[in-house]
Amino acid sequence: MAEKAALIARLVASSVTAATKAGKIIRDVMSGGELQIIEKKKNDIQTEADRSAQKCIVTSLSKQFPDVTIIGEEGPSDSDVPSEWIVTDMDEEVLNVKLPEELQNISAEDLCVWVDPLDGTREYAQGLVEHVTVLVGVAVKDKAIGGVIHQPYFKNTETGSLGRTIWGIDGVGIGGFKTIPPPDGKRIITTTRSHLNSTVQAALDALQPDEIVQVGGAGHKVMLLLEGRAHAYVFASKGCKRWDTCAPEAILYAAGGKLTDLHGERYPYNSDTAHPNKGGVLATAPGQEHQWYLNRIPSEVRQKLV
Repeated sequence: MAEKAALIARLVASSVTAATKAGKIIRDVMSGGELQIIEKKKNDIQTEADRSAQKCIVTSLSKQFPDVTIIGEEGPSDSDVPSEWIVTDMDEEVLNVKLPEELQNISAEDLCVWVDPLDGTREYAQGLVEHVTVLVGVAVKDKAIGGVIHQPYFKNTETGSLGRTIWGIDGVGIGGFKTIPPPDGKRIITTTRSHLNSTVQAALDALQPDEIVQVGGAGHKVMLLLEGRAHAYVFASKGCKRWDTCAPEAILYAAGGKLTDLHGERYPYNSDTAHPNKGGVLATAPGQEHQWYLNRIPSEVRQKLV
């Protein structure tokens, strides 16, 4: 089956299994109690789980798709990767999707994969593991097309097992999850837990939310939109990166939502693009009027995000 599937389908199908394996590695590191935290720069830490999960994903995908550019948050690694971390099987549900015609014959040279092996590292180190996601985004030229969000600590109430994987392909839809609309009659906005500043606050104030939900991780915030627990995700700051938003953006569009900067523009995700999301992030749940939020962002806020 796999050899008959289009490249995009195979790449997303492999990303599902790699992200799921990375989630187990993240749990194993936490269970072992040796996080081995280093500070990459001010307010930006890395743990052994970040490093190990990235080795798992990047090595697994590189072995199967050697001509596809893969960019990981934690940079390149020359160290050996344990054989049990390398996964080559593919998710059957994704392999069987019917792709739009324009995605059926994409060449590897037009693809770029963005990997955030552990989104929400600060929260992970503090034991707030429900904030953690694994993100693998697939872009065709500039556009985020496919994505995987894995939640290592999501608890399945029926089986008691840990871990949930959501995937999406623009023009196909999403799998592993059914979206829930946010409540009518109120406005709930999710935003940063650890990077709140005056500019972020000014954007929030202008939107007059009934409730603000501060959590870690872009993947977790977009999941709140898909779960019906928030109407919008607003981050008026330059602190986010392409690997934070590629997978969530693709999944959100596949589900009928939107993600742009605070000027209303989608970010480019080609391999040559800059990594920082300098225009901030505005994401809206399926069914929400994205333009309504854009229209209410103060001009002085947008001027700081150029």
